[in-house]
Amino acid sequence: MDRRQFIKFSGFITASAVTGGLAGCGGGSDYVPPANPPVTGKDWKFPQSVASGDPRADSILLWTRVVPAAMDAVATVPATNKDVVIQLRVTADANTAGSNAALAGTMVTDISLPAQAQYDNTIRHKLTGLQPGTTYYYQFVAGDVRTNIGRFKTAPAAGTSVSQLRFAYMTCQDWSINHWGAMAHIAANEDLDFIIHLGDYIYETVGEAFQAGAVETRHDALQLPNGVFKNGTSGAKYASTLADYRYLYKKYRTDSRLQAVHERFAFIAIWDDHEFTDDAWQDAQTYDGQNAADGGNVKDTPRRRNANQAWFEFMPADVSFDAANASFQNIKIYRDFQFGNLMSLIMTDERLYRADHVIPESSPNPADGKPIGSIGSRYLVPQDLLNAVEAQKMAAAGKAGADPLTPVSMLGNTQRDWWKDKMKSATGTWKLWGNEVSLLRMGMSGVDAVATLLALNAVGTLATTIGTTAASTGGNVPLAAAIVSGATSGATPAVAQAAAQAIAGAGLSQIVQGAAAIQAGLTEAQARIAVGTYGAAKDALAANAAAGAAAAAQAAAVAGAQIIAFGWIKPDILAKKAESPFVAASGKLAALGPYMRRFLVNCDQWDGYNSERKALMSHLKSNSITNVVALTGDIHSFFAGTVNDDYDAANGGTPVMVDLVSAGISSDSFFVYLRDAAASLGDLATLVSYPLALPVPNLGTVSIDVNLLDYTLGKAAPTVDSLLDQIKIRLRGVLASKGVPEAQLDATVAALQGGLKTNAAFTGQLVPLAQQLAGLNSNPWLKHINTDAQGYTVVTVTPGSVAAQFKQVNKLVGGNAPANTIANVTYATVLAGSPSVIIA
Repeated sequence: MDRRQFIKFSGFITASAVTGGLAGCGGGSDYVPPANPPVTGKDWKFPQSVASGDPRADSILLWTRVVPAAMDAVATVPATNKDVVIQLRVTADANTAGSNAALAGTMVTDISLPAQAQYDNTIRHKLTGLQPGTTYYYQFVAGDVRTNIGRFKTAPAAGTSVSQLRFAYMTCQDWSINHWGAMAHIAANEDLDFIIHLGDYIYETVGEAFQAGAVETRHDALQLPNGVFKNGTSGAKYASTLADYRYLYKKYRTDSRLQAVHERFAFIAIWDDHEFTDDAWQDAQTYDGQNAADGGNVKDTPRRRNANQAWFEFMPADVSFDAANASFQNIKIYRDFQFGNLMSLIMTDERLYRADHVIPESSPNPADGKPIGSIGSRYLVPQDLLNAVEAQKMAAAGKAGADPLTPVSMLGNTQRDWWKDKMKSATGTWKLWGNEVSLLRMGMSGVDAVATLLALNAVGTLATTIGTTAASTGGNVPLAAAIVSGATSGATPAVAQAAAQAIAGAGLSQIVQGAAAIQAGLTEAQARIAVGTYGAAKDALAANAAAGAAAAAQAAAVAGAQIIAFGWIKPDILAKKAESPFVAASGKLAALGPYMRRFLVNCDQWDGYNSERKALMSHLKSNSITNVVALTGDIHSFFAGTVNDDYDAANGGTPVMVDLVSAGISSDSFFVYLRDAAASLGDLATLVSYPLALPVPNLGTVSIDVNLLDYTLGKAAPTVDSLLDQIKIRLRGVLASKGVPEAQLDATVAALQGGLKTNAAFTGQLVPLAQQLAGLNSNPWLKHINTDAQGYTVVTVTPGSVAAQFKQVNKLVGGNAPANTIANVTYATVLAGSPSVIIA
């Protein structure tokens, strides 16, 4: 190592080599001690504890921050302060991570390090010469004050045989919403080799609408030192200055649970968007309504650089940072790791180099000429429009002699070539990809959705009509249902009545019934629905006879109405779209007509960069690169599924790799975001949530929003029991917010679930609705969907499999994290040699 780089290396990383076990000898032959001696006395503190990162076979990056004891823990150290010198001690002898006892054992390093005021007294020290696959313990000391003991494990040496690795990955830890109980659980219970953090370590906004829900009382309100109002002169603010971003990292890292996780495990971290700004690209912010004079997003290079520097100062990552570089691309965080012969890990940066969203937020809305904002550019984007615009951008780039992917790239040309090379040359059995945003296609057919909703809305009206008609048939509900079926499908009243009489008199054979109906004047298609309607009503009448005549008649009418709605009305809308008479009859053509096309749910993720995704998958496929699994965050949900070579091809293309997506630690779920966004869309809101009111003793009526987004996206059709199980965690959270003690929550939830089994609204309306939405089969490559969750994921890698445990946590209890942290665990397993995922 260049001796001149010891004090200032890649910005301010210091570096040294271990002594080979000789205590007190410093940091190897290149060690250059600081000019000043270490500080003395008790007037020091380490308010953000310690952290380690980027474990390699022979090195680690160690971090801390030291300030005077009287100083506010989150204040910025004045630049006029003198630099201070403290000690770093490291041993391979066993100690207790998290303990404040003095580090014991034979020291492999005991050196002096400078904490510089210009970097807010943070210390980043790279220690080399370590032994592979070894657990080390470390501690920083300032005078008489020492940090808690930290622990890390180095990676096994490249090429060595490794039977197992176990790590967790986590993401999206918003200080201002929900709780961080998951972190305490990780620190106390998980046996891990390291942790991967996929970004959104901080959130740049304070007081934003999505941060307005309940939060644990131990997280007080954030106060940015500067901050910029998002709109006008009040309301939410966002971080802008270096002091703002530093404050957020410092404040987040004052939580003892986050400290405990850092103390026990080395991190391998990348960022996502909120380390800079929501849904960021390069140095551009995408806040709705904040557009530059040229019609594009506001680009704020100083703000981006401030965000870069703060991440570099506070994240224990062995990456390069060049403060002298005047551009916003003054840092490079994409990098790779090797863990013996078992696993190659490739971490990418999907923000700093990405092109603008294919359809920019500043695109004019045809309705009013104003910028469309996030809806239509990033969320609920018409797929045909995105495909057309992407093709135009690629064609223009190619015509200009550039790489056609340049204007539609998430990785950028240089990083994309690096990714391809790393994947092709990877020597691990498994190639894991630390990936910020999901690779999975998440589409939705607006025609299918509208047809389903209008059919559902028709059930009640049809059931009433059947009941009214039964009065003129002597109370014969099946006969009345068949008459209504014929009339609904377009037959004249006389033909509908004659056909129904013919069906009723044709015996039990549906073939004979159908022939009789056709003979009476129905078409073959009309006859098929009329026969089905008659049979369904008749079966329901018999099945509900014990409930009494009135209840049985009502059940029969509903059963018949469902056959008509989904056997005739829905197919008619699917075939004719806005031209279907049932759309016109609903009176909602103006509201629903624009949605009768296919949409992509989230184009801030890889769905919005489809051509580059196809290029990456083609590279894997053509080079026979197998056993590739992405580890993903960002979307505040658990997903698992296959990434296909071309989702737009017949049957969705060919699976190439697997994407395992983890929910956020605390950020509100994707379901909650879309529920709130869809609330103004009328009937379409039913695609996302369904309000359910429950009477609870001593509490009155309690309302919950049942998650239907999962089924709209492609979750398997539920049974009564599986839907009851799905609402358990949300119901538990609502009851806790109403003051039910935690000791009584599970019993109260179980009692309410039992009551719902006989609740007509639940079993007769909600369950069929979820089943119909699941029947859309929107994204068959999605094998697991849970969009209403917080939690983290633990992965065990062996030569034969990558086994993930999606660990969902319970919701707040009053103002505290729940004592019973883990609500449920879903297992997702990828077997070697097969780009598929098994869910248990």
